[in-house]
Amino acid sequence: METAPLQRTQTETQAMVNSFVRSVYNWMAIGLSITGFVAYFVSNNPTLMQLIYGNPIVQIGLFIGTIGMVFYISARIQKLQASTATGLFLLYSALMGVILSFVFIVYTQTSIASTFFVCSATFVAVSIYGYTTKRDLTSVGSFMFMGLIGIIIASVVNIFLRSPAMHMIIGYIGVVVFVGLTAYDTQHIKNMALTQPAGVDSAVVRKGAIMGALKLYLDFINLFLMLLRIMGNRR
Repeated sequence: METAPLQRTQTETQAMVNSFVRSVYNWMAIGLSITGFVAYFVSNNPTLMQLIYGNPIVQIGLFIGTIGMVFYISARIQKLQASTATGLFLLYSALMGVILSFVFIVYTQTSIASTFFVCSATFVAVSIYGYTTKRDLTSVGSFMFMGLIGIIIASVVNIFLRSPAMHMIIGYIGVVVFVGLTAYDTQHIKNMALTQPAGVDSAVVRKGAIMGALKLYLDFINLFLMLLRIMGNRR
């Protein structure tokens, strides 16, 4: 005798979606907190700063390592244990803190704080839009991804050109791109929750939340860095 599939009421579905989205944002907040703490700690430790920024090999290793972790987590999330995925996300957040420690050296603390406030307010507003809008943002996400590729290419080119004008243009375009990606990723995370079958294992839910947190974490960090290009006051 076949067992009928579990069905959820609308109230149960909404509660499940809210719980999943809340978990995503909680993990994102934890990741950002770790990044901020590590970045501040490293920036106030001359020995670590010399080790990291006085050795190009270490910088390249950190850069390649963090990019590799993003690709690894994204590609293997379904096969990883929930605890492993969580640990990798937290480790990634810490390594990003090491890389971003330069922010506290290059920019004044006042401009960092004000930029973080603007970034947070923008991120929250765009996330609310992405969560509540009825419009399908798939095309927006695809367009913004192409914009992201363009930003990466332009940034690499500007390493050699060292053009202040291009630096600022990349910042303004980057803000638009990551605002759009934030709205798209928020909607995608909501849809992930809506398509989860009833009775799904908690470990699967945890891994989905970690993957969603990683996407929003990257959106927030990059939006912050782009705003810092525009608003940040250098020491």
